[in-house]
Amino acid sequence: MQTAAARTHASYIVRILNYALVGLVAVHVLGTVGYHWMTEGRYSWFDCFYMTVITVATIGFGEIIDMSNNPMARGFTVVLGILGAGNLSMLFSIVTVALLETDLNGNLQRKRMEKVIRSLHGHYILCGFGRVGRNVAGELEATNRHFVAVDEEPNRMLEYKERVPGLLYIHGDASDDAVLLRANLERARGVFAVTGDDSRNLMIVITAKQLKPEVRIVARCQEVRNIEKMRKAGADEIVSPNFTGGMRIASAMIRPHVVSFLDEMLKSEKNLRVEEIPVPAAFIPKPLGDIRLRSADYVLIAIRERNGAWHFNPEKDYLIKPGYVLIAMASPAGRMELEGLLADRLI
Repeated sequence: MQTAAARTHASYIVRILNYALVGLVAVHVLGTVGYHWMTEGRYSWFDCFYMTVITVATIGFGEIIDMSNNPMARGFTVVLGILGAGNLSMLFSIVTVALLETDLNGNLQRKRMEKVIRSLHGHYILCGFGRVGRNVAGELEATNRHFVAVDEEPNRMLEYKERVPGLLYIHGDASDDAVLLRANLERARGVFAVTGDDSRNLMIVITAKQLKPEVRIVARCQEVRNIEKMRKAGADEIVSPNFTGGMRIASAMIRPHVVSFLDEMLKSEKNLRVEEIPVPAAFIPKPLGDIRLRSADYVLIAIRERNGAWHFNPEKDYLIKPGYVLIAMASPAGRMELEGLLADRLI
């Protein structure tokens, strides 16, 4: 798949190529008719066409049409040779330029993308870009989170890039150390292992944990019997689409309004999500009321303390401390506003 700009450029090249081909055909028609007319039909149409071909192609097999006493035919041959050579040169030039430009543009785009990836910090690495991977990408896009897609099938990412030109991706095997390092694993916040193959996801988990033990990994697991293997390999969270899908179907039956609410939240123009905002380590402890957590872009739901205790709908005098995690329903703008409020109260 190509971007709109690439398609426009390609159509321009094709148009010029068509002009050159039409010109080349016109030269051969002109030559064939011209030779037949100037020799007053003494030679067959095929002989005239053959003479045109060897003149335009500059093959030089010799004149099969006698022009020793026909200056007009000789002059016509000179003009025909110049026109034919010009058309052939233009045709070969267009093809050469198109091939070189395609390769050069691809290399330049790849280098620019790798430079952007190297500058990322706190991004996510999405390993596997099938149906599940593209849904994960859509959620990350909707909530303004940077990510790098990795897949062995480049067409999957190029198709997505058609709709999202800013997609950053790497073509390769995500279980390969070099590929994860190219995706800037050292500065990544987390890794998604969501290919359709449990063994491949397991290898991705092992590789990522070896390269960066503290990185958070969420892995997809098709077979329930492989969940414990994923956990022992280092996956922080393991999601089984079959189990999750079954729970979703059951909830749609017995909790229809809750499911409807969640669906509406996901589809809203504000991209509302239940977000978690960690309280920075350098945060000065403050009562909740002093921070004035009020906005149309978020609603505070709960707070999780460092010891794992939960406080739902906390009061204004509740003391917020470093290491706590705020749980809020927020839009991307609301999440950034909350992060900004906490950052303003650092030591």
